[in-house]
Amino acid sequence: MNSHERNFLRKRAHELKPVVMVGKSGNDERVNAALREALAVHELVKVKFQDHLDECRSIAEELATATDSEVVTVLGHVATLFKQNPDPAKRIVHIPKEVRS
Repeated sequence: MNSHERNFLRKRAHELKPVVMVGKSGNDERVNAALREALAVHELVKVKFQDHLDECRSIAEELATATDSEVVTVLGHVATLFKQNPDPAKRIVHIPKEVRS
């Protein structure tokens, strides 16, 4: 993901509310399953960290690896992840061609 795509997705995610919460148990299979579901439906998802606040970046990277998504940004205790639907007809977030270059 290049910086233009990242900036485009950050702007799109600004208005979103966190959908997945990471609590005391940290990164476990329940969080991964909830994130996979949310990414399948929304493509662009915010994850809020309620615990392990000093490890937000590393947990976000682990979540991205576990769900085959990409970390767009981590700001404070909220991470934004993106996974584009492989089927172009079902895509919700359309990245313009000018941004992809």
